Amino acid sequence: MSFKVEVTKAHYGVDKNGSAIDIYTLHNDVLTLRSITYGARVTCIEAADRNGYADNVVLGYPDLPTYEADKSYFGALVGRYANRLAKGQFTLNGTTYQVPTNNGDNALHGGTDSFAQRVWSAQPIDNGVEMTLVSPSGDMGFPGQLTVRCRYTLVGSAFRCDIFATTDADTVVNLTNHSYFNLSGEGNGTIMGNHVTLAAERFVPVNDAQIPTGELRAVAETPFDFRTPRIVGQRIDTAGDVQLELGGGYDHSFVLNGPAGELKLAGTAVDPQSGRTLTVETTQPGVHFYTGNSLTGNTQGSNGKVIERRGGLCMETQHFPDSPNQPAFPSTALRPDEQFHETTVFTFGIEA
Repeated sequence: MSFKVEVTKAHYGVDKNGSAIDIYTLHNDVLTLRSITYGARVTCIEAADRNGYADNVVLGYPDLPTYEADKSYFGALVGRYANRLAKGQFTLNGTTYQVPTNNGDNALHGGTDSFAQRVWSAQPIDNGVEMTLVSPSGDMGFPGQLTVRCRYTLVGSAFRCDIFATTDADTVVNLTNHSYFNLSGEGNGTIMGNHVTLAAERFVPVNDAQIPTGELRAVAETPFDFRTPRIVGQRIDTAGDVQLELGGGYDHSFVLNGPAGELKLAGTAVDPQSGRTLTVETTQPGVHFYTGNSLTGNTQGSNGKVIERRGGLCMETQHFPDSPNQPAFPSTALRPDEQFHETTVFTFGIEA
């Protein structure tokens, strides 16, 4: 089996502003990954099941106009601040900044015009593609010009995502890839039967606006205990659990075991139906586990099949929501003499 990666580029479409969008295909004997320069989105990852049948295991759309209308961030590189900022505000160096709100009173994934809606420049690199975006100072209210590079590479049976960022003034940054995984294949039912583990002793409870309370709560004896494999659907609708009711299911960050900055286990998912497995490792301090609770159940995927509610799960490796407003959380501040660099590795396998 050869792990040599072929990288090809093709025209994908023209967005509503007249910008040409390209699609890059990365292929070796184990995986095929496709990514477009609109939102640096991963649109397809093909992996084999236990019978050797390769299928796309991430959620996507059939064409560019549908991606432009997307509200679920399928496959996108989200930022400047992934997840929620309370009331779209944060204070840095004594100055309060306002980000346009797009999630009730909160700013979600960077505000009304996030990196998911931007056109990235791109170039092929060894084993993959590197995409770059320059966000000017004041963009969505954030201070400092931020230059972001994300590298998508294939390493054997793994998809590796490296994200880099630098700034010319103090700012806050939280960046992640927002792919939804369905290991049975896109549009092939829900993820309710997946067996999931999360390498976390604590999770981040939220209030009724889905903003962290500041507590880091033990998962023991709660429906949030995924320290050993649990079936997603087994406890997702537990009556009377306030946190599950607030999220409409799992939509919470988990505090990963081990130090931030070192590659460590975030979680695993196993699909008994196909035999496909997914192992996620990251240098980030947390993983946001989301079970597609807000998917409407009438979305058409890239293959024409309908994506059901809870038809994909996310393991978004990142810092915690609202960290700039939570002094006890790890800092998301980035200074001009620093470089943001986080790595996440998604490894695919087969369980007999």
